[in-house]
Amino acid sequence: MAAQLQDTENSTYHGASLSFSDLADRLKHLTSVPSLVEVYELIERTTIGADEVLPYLGFKAGNYSRHRVMKNEFVEMLVLCWKPGQRTPIHDHNGSHGAVFVHEGILWETTFEYDAETGLNYQSHRELRDAGLTGSEIPDIHQLGNPDVSGRDLVTIHIYAPPLGVLKTYRLGSATVDLYTPAEPDFI
Repeated sequence: MAAQLQDTENSTYHGASLSFSDLADRLKHLTSVPSLVEVYELIERTTIGADEVLPYLGFKAGNYSRHRVMKNEFVEMLVLCWKPGQRTPIHDHNGSHGAVFVHEGILWETTFEYDAETGLNYQSHRELRDAGLTGSEIPDIHQLGNPDVSGRDLVTIHIYAPPLGVLKTYRLGSATVDLYTPAEPDFI
């Protein structure tokens, strides 16, 4: 099941507000893989200005674009840019957990359950808007996308720990599991 945003009042880490570049710098200097809760706590403390994300914006036809902000052996941070109708394959992160922050636009997230005998089955669906935060633990299965009906571009910020490798992909109603390696980011 997709992880839910932790109640900030129960957060174990309090501190000064971070900028987008502060967040990237904190992640860059980690010495171990952070938990999803730790990533949430950093994002909750971050105020992201439009000018800070501007260097990472770039849209393309056909598929969403991926722009790397930083990557080390413990964590990776990307900005994804989506046109209406663009979406991921149904996938899990195959050993990584991840947080997704909606910087601008509308994100649809659909979650699924997998059973080796019956295959992949729909679980739930939700919509997140500006400043929405979602995440997935291991072995959550989901699909993200910018709905056709949104009428606007979507910009999301993704943090994966450890960095993504080969993902598992699924098809609704099928027990077949395929492997998928995300392309290198369009911009690094």
